[in-house]
Amino acid sequence: METPKQTLPPPSEQAAGSAPPQRKIHTAQLVAAMLKASPHVSDLIFSPGRAPQIEVSGQLVELKYKGLECLTAQDTNAIANDILGKNQTPIRKLEQEGAADLSYGLTGISRFRVNIFKQRGSCAIVMRVIPDNIPGFEQLHLPAALHEIVDLRNGIVLVTGPTGSGKSSTLAAILDKMNEEKSYHILTIEDPIEFLHRHKKATIHQRELHSDTPSFALALRAALRQAPKVILVGEMRDRETIEIALEASETGHLVMSTLHTIDASKTIERIVGVFPLADQQAIRTRFAKAFRFIVSQRLLAKKSGSGRVAAVEILKSTMRTREYIEKGENEGKTLLDAMRDGTTEGMQHFDGEIEKLIRAGIVEFEAGMSYATNAGNLRLEMADFLEERRSGTPSSSSSGTTEIEIER
Repeated sequence: METPKQTLPPPSEQAAGSAPPQRKIHTAQLVAAMLKASPHVSDLIFSPGRAPQIEVSGQLVELKYKGLECLTAQDTNAIANDILGKNQTPIRKLEQEGAADLSYGLTGISRFRVNIFKQRGSCAIVMRVIPDNIPGFEQLHLPAALHEIVDLRNGIVLVTGPTGSGKSSTLAAILDKMNEEKSYHILTIEDPIEFLHRHKKATIHQRELHSDTPSFALALRAALRQAPKVILVGEMRDRETIEIALEASETGHLVMSTLHTIDASKTIERIVGVFPLADQQAIRTRFAKAFRFIVSQRLLAKKSGSGRVAAVEILKSTMRTREYIEKGENEGKTLLDAMRDGTTEGMQHFDGEIEKLIRAGIVEFEAGMSYATNAGNLRLEMADFLEERRSGTPSSSSSGTTEIEIER
């Protein structure tokens, strides 16, 4: 993509004939202008030595505005100070720990999840765009099986995937559906608060780490005394949080959260692995009984170049999957086998979904292979497709493709 030249409101006036002072950057105007550069902006990045950048469909694009062709360390420090304002907690964390998370909003334009961090003695900033409107099931084209989560009364639901794979959007859509349909008390604990949920049929309270509570674990412990039906924890970060989440699910609460894991098997390994070896079998047994859904997501670039599409893997709680989690996986008894065989129960696995996307012409074959769990097996499954492509015969499209239009 060609680097666009754009015009921004001019910096502060400079006296004629004098040495130029440090330029004044209007952060709010700069951010608003960057968002207008493309309809598919997912991130904004400010780094010394580069022009302001946006991420579009997984690719970085420089925006060389007049007077801001190259940001200096002073520029990024000034932008960081504007975003931090007088928010003492992230200011202290940036000073003491070298990085800070916070939310930032422009009224009537957008909200952002921001990470400011130190590098080479200066500040760099990454701003994740949070859509103004909470996305719905239809907008995200979520698989029909996920509607069942709205009716769950207890247990644990995990949405997993790498950073930027749409986990927050999926959870927000599920929570909004509950908000519309259930007369529940819903409590969220987030770092920072992303989507703003308003009271509908349900009553929703949103607590932000550091400003409303010092830690996920303390907020989750307190939640058990606040009578919620549903608790959303932004991320399962540590052993204590996982332990309290299990306890909450066992005492009649529905707990929803995220993990940075690539699939269902790795999610189980991560959860069990944070506990001492002597406790791991007990945790396997407890988690096998408590979990209801593990939903994993991967975003793939679309063939058309206009955005990305999500492949979604779904593991549901059944007698078979609970046994595999409790006793551990072995040859012929894996969670992947269970998902392959569980299509009638609403389960699906990554390679099956990627195959559908390739056959439907939404994703390039090579791009799909790079995201496959087992590329060798998938290539064998698609031998007919490759043969048709070589011979020039159009391949048949698969129905039921899961397509999610999100830039997260």
